Amino acid sequence: MPISNFTVVASKYVSVIYTVAISILGSIAFNSLSSIIFQNFDMLIWLFSIAAAIIIPLLWTGICLPLTYWFGFRSAQTMGLIVVIPMFYFVKYFEDGPGMAAMVNSVHSYVLITGIAAILIFGISLIISTIGYSRKN
Repeated sequence: MPISNFTVVASKYVSVIYTVAISILGSIAFNSLSSIIFQNFDMLIWLFSIAAAIIIPLLWTGICLPLTYWFGFRSAQTMGLIVVIPMFYFVKYFEDGPGMAAMVNSVHSYVLITGIAAILIFGISLIISTIGYSRKN
């Protein structure tokens, strides 16, 4: 049976959607466990955790898969390093600086916009990846 280029690429994106679902369930499970152990329930932390479980995989996929289909695996790895290294400094800033509570309070107004942008980037990425995969075949 012939398989279209779109089907091959879309299967990668579907697996990311499954990963997002598992990430959401993991976020809920770990936040539940933490809330039980420390007897502290903070809805804002829960929402931020779930939003991160949705947004981060969609953005990474939206950036790295088109790079992979157009330029090869090494370009996606390089992009990952360029983005991951500054994240360590970002986390270190909040550990040493105002703390995680300040981070949640400062970004909660941008979470919806970022989520919508991540979904759009994910969708556009599927189209770009399909074109890139078709070009290589």
